[in-house]
Amino acid sequence: MLNPLEVIQSYRPHDYSLADLFDSRSIDPNKEFAVFKGQSWSYAQFKKDYLTCAQYLVSRGIKPGDRVGLIAKNNIGHLLVLFACARIGAIMVPANPELRAEDAAYIFSHAGVSAVCCDLNLLPVVREACQGIDPAPWYMSFAGSESDAVDLLEILQQTFTDPLPPPSSADATCLIIFTSGTTGFPKGAMHSQRNFITSGEANISRLWLQTDERVLTVLPLFHINALFYSLAGTIAAGATIIIVERFSASTFWDTAAETRATQVNFIDTVGLILKSRPRSEFNPNHQIRIIYGLRPEEEAFFQETFKVSDLINGIGMTEIPGIICNPYDGERKFGSLGPVGRHPDPNKPWAQCRLVDDDGVDVATDEVGELWVKHPIVMQGYYKNPEQTEAAFEGEWYKTGDLMRRDSDGYFYFVSRKKDLIRRRGENIAGAEIDKAVASHPSVKEVAAVGVPSELGGEEILVAIVTHPNAKLDAAEVVSWCAERLAKIKIPRYVLFVDDLPHTPTYKVAKNVLKSDPNLMQQAIDTEA
Repeated sequence: MLNPLEVIQSYRPHDYSLADLFDSRSIDPNKEFAVFKGQSWSYAQFKKDYLTCAQYLVSRGIKPGDRVGLIAKNNIGHLLVLFACARIGAIMVPANPELRAEDAAYIFSHAGVSAVCCDLNLLPVVREACQGIDPAPWYMSFAGSESDAVDLLEILQQTFTDPLPPPSSADATCLIIFTSGTTGFPKGAMHSQRNFITSGEANISRLWLQTDERVLTVLPLFHINALFYSLAGTIAAGATIIIVERFSASTFWDTAAETRATQVNFIDTVGLILKSRPRSEFNPNHQIRIIYGLRPEEEAFFQETFKVSDLINGIGMTEIPGIICNPYDGERKFGSLGPVGRHPDPNKPWAQCRLVDDDGVDVATDEVGELWVKHPIVMQGYYKNPEQTEAAFEGEWYKTGDLMRRDSDGYFYFVSRKKDLIRRRGENIAGAEIDKAVASHPSVKEVAAVGVPSELGGEEILVAIVTHPNAKLDAAEVVSWCAERLAKIKIPRYVLFVDDLPHTPTYKVAKNVLKSDPNLMQQAIDTEA
């Protein structure tokens, strides 16, 4: 196995543009680069296709700096449009395919898109979302055409003579990724080609990706994880990416075995779903050796039951991908996110991290503070939003809103989102701490602790719980369980049993949606009544 620096040094240097990076990795033009729905693209074929796509965009008037929207389930089109846009200096703006038209309208109108690429079935949503944009964008669909939308697959069969502009620079913006907007309108984080590629190189260090890696991508390609870790890491390693439209628990292990995948990225919820599925769905012929993104508590289970040798967890954000992670080749502390990550080249600067109090003063070892980060791949800012950009930084330090503590070895431990604090009787309580305590009960499949109004002012604690099938659990047992594991002030007053919890597109529990339910309190059991 090559070490991360050896992987990077397997290829010639590049100028940190996507086009030059891709060329530097095309040592064998016949090597498989991408797989989608049983179709394979070699490095040579993919380059031919993305350049054809770039020429088509130019023929339709797309210029350097123009924005091209994309709203679809995972598709080879995400890759082709990204590379085509980057080659001509345009900017891809991906969006969640489950958005309502009014939500997509905000993203596309704020970005001022000149074109939108989409799944054919989403054309009605796209048309409605783009009604107010002037000049009106044109549409390109994936696998199918209508009167106002050309089919990407048909485009790839054509020849265009439009000359491409000079290659764009590494520092040209290539992506605007909108945040989930849980506290207001979504914000569009701008990232350069250099950011994207540097993050991919760092993913080699994070997971020791090899040149023959086969990276299974089940998380959505409109999100930072799949784009900046899975896709960018694949290209940086000169490896192969396997794209599935969306995560399917029932077919996951068969897909992994059939595609000979060796690496996959998860988030907590995906791991918990697989853990709860029938064992008959597990295919022991899979070749996955490493999973990124599982919670530490699941490591032993996945190693013993699913025979995955290495599980790595860490943290990053849309604005600053790849900050902290447990080392592949070092100590992985249980419950920790790990130390600050690193680039394969030890001479390249990487993230610096501080934990500070509300006054911006650094806290001591093992004390809780907000994580501030200075990072060479921090976003370029929020698109058309200088006020929010300024508010997000203190000088060069990006304020993450994550509360953490750091031990004497430099390992970080997540405590809570600053906005996930519950203010009860004058005390700040981390919702994540309550989640962890309740989730440790064998009958609990998933849980979310939120603050709800108290008749005495401030908040009370409500826990919404999804139990495992056929499990028996009542509110009194939940309280008793918490009393053995939490301080008295942290014991939930309200218990709500639900069939499922709302989730974000990346499978995290959407606590803001849960809290906005007007019937939340009426449905819950008041254990103090």
